[in-house]
Amino acid sequence: MKIYFHLDFETLTNCYLVVNEETKKAFIIDPCKISNVLIKQIEDGNYDLQAVLITHKHEKHYRGLKTLQKIYDFSVFAADNELASNQNILKGDGSKKIADLNVEYFSLPGHSSDSIVYKIGSVLFTGDVIFAGSLGSSSCAYTKKYMANGIKSKLFTLNDDSVIMPGHGPMTSVGAEKQFNLELSGF
Repeated sequence: MKIYFHLDFETLTNCYLVVNEETKKAFIIDPCKISNVLIKQIEDGNYDLQAVLITHKHEKHYRGLKTLQKIYDFSVFAADNELASNQNILKGDGSKKIADLNVEYFSLPGHSSDSIVYKIGSVLFTGDVIFAGSLGSSSCAYTKKYMANGIKSKLFTLNDDSVIMPGHGPMTSVGAEKQFNLELSGF
C-alpha cells in the first residue's frame, strides 16, 4: 500500500490517495479539493480509482467529490445516506474490501453524528475525530466525552505504532496521543 498526501491550502484540509501497488487500484479519502497534481498522479500512475471514502459530512472534506464524479466512475462510502449510495452506507463498525485492500471502519460520533475512522493496515484515517494533540470539536461536553470514550475504546486499544492521518494538521500515532493529548486526560 502506498499513501499520497494532498493538502487543500484554502481550508487546510487533508486528502489522501491510497494505492494498492500490486493491482494499481486506488481510492481517495476525503476529496477536499481536486487539484491538477492529484489528477496527474492518478493518470501518470495508471491507477484505477475504485472508491471515495468520506470520514464525515462536512463540506470541506468532500467538496471535490462532484469534480471526481465527472472524470471517474467509482463507489462512495460514507455513513451519510446522501453521500453514499444505498449499498455503501457504513453503519457501526465493520470491514470492506476496497481496491483489493482490507478497510476496517469504526463509527466514532461526537464531532459529527456520521464520523467514521478508516483503518488500513496500521494506518488510521480519522477525519476530524482526533488530531495531533487535540480532539475534534463537538456541540457540547456530553458529545465530547462520548467521542473521547470512543477513541479510548476503539483506537487506543490498537498498537502504539499505529499511524494517525487526521483531516487537518500533521500525522501522529496512537502512542503519541495516549501520552501527549491533553484533551483526553480530562475524560
